[in-house]
Amino acid sequence: MKPPPRWTATRSPRESPSPRGLNTLHIRGIIVNDETSYRSIWSHLATVEHRQAWVTTGDFDTRYVETGKRGNPPLIMIHGTGGSWEAFCANIGPLSEHFNCFALDMVGCGYTGKPDRPYEIAEHVAQIVRFMDALELKTASLVGISMGSWTASRFALAHPERTERLVILSAFGLSDDQEEIGAILTRRGKAFDAPTWASVKDVFDKLILDEANRIDDLIGLRLQTYSQPAMKAAGENILAVFKPEPLARNLVTPDEWRRIEVPTLIVVAVDDRPLYVKTARTLAGYIPGATAVEVSGVGHWPQFEAPEKINGLVSGFLRGQARTGR
Repeated sequence: MKPPPRWTATRSPRESPSPRGLNTLHIRGIIVNDETSYRSIWSHLATVEHRQAWVTTGDFDTRYVETGKRGNPPLIMIHGTGGSWEAFCANIGPLSEHFNCFALDMVGCGYTGKPDRPYEIAEHVAQIVRFMDALELKTASLVGISMGSWTASRFALAHPERTERLVILSAFGLSDDQEEIGAILTRRGKAFDAPTWASVKDVFDKLILDEANRIDDLIGLRLQTYSQPAMKAAGENILAVFKPEPLARNLVTPDEWRRIEVPTLIVVAVDDRPLYVKTARTLAGYIPGATAVEVSGVGHWPQFEAPEKINGLVSGFLRGQARTGR
């Protein structure tokens, strides 16, 4: 597969002396000097042994990153609507201590292939099956955020024999709340149709609670992926599942949630938008034996805003009964 285009600078950094004589770097209005740190995607990955590659999954190639030792319990991480594996940049390093981690770009997203057809949740599930088959993963635990939690839950229902454990972040897939779905379609549709710094930043304004965590690196990468020529059509295909008829086909019913039989952890970000808090708390009552943990001070992306907390919760939960081997 042709590699993605190189990074392009949105603004050149400049150096200037600070009032205290410290070397100061100005980056898009953020002042970084000897006494502060600048958070980036790479700051989480620089000391992490990892491998990025593409693997054929049906009629398209899936981009993924792998960390951890082969032979450790496999862990597959699934991002949300229109995202990429970098959503888990703060998690794949710490979790690789005990797990063989795989974070994917889902169909149509990031630098994964973009076949021209609507992507329903069944296609996402099939992508994971093909990915596991290609890498000879007999079973895996799954971590999904938002739409990724919807996909992971559907996978656990369809393939319980291949699912070790399930972790749900920013739960989705139960409700057809038209207000929230309309907001998703508006924000994401604008970013797909006319990708600009402002339209992409607006997406992250709703994902990340603390403005300090809405870092330029995330916005810049998302802007780059959304600026690909094939992304406008792919964006329509990504959002197609939120239209009334496909949404009704794809939502997980209460009875289906009750049939999930794998050990499940639900992280409830209590400061997220109300739909996701309500969904998470409802699922905690539906899924037999589910463990629910409430986390405050974070929004829709708890894995990025509170990585130490989330990494500890996920690692502790998954190590409870995870099997070894590929």
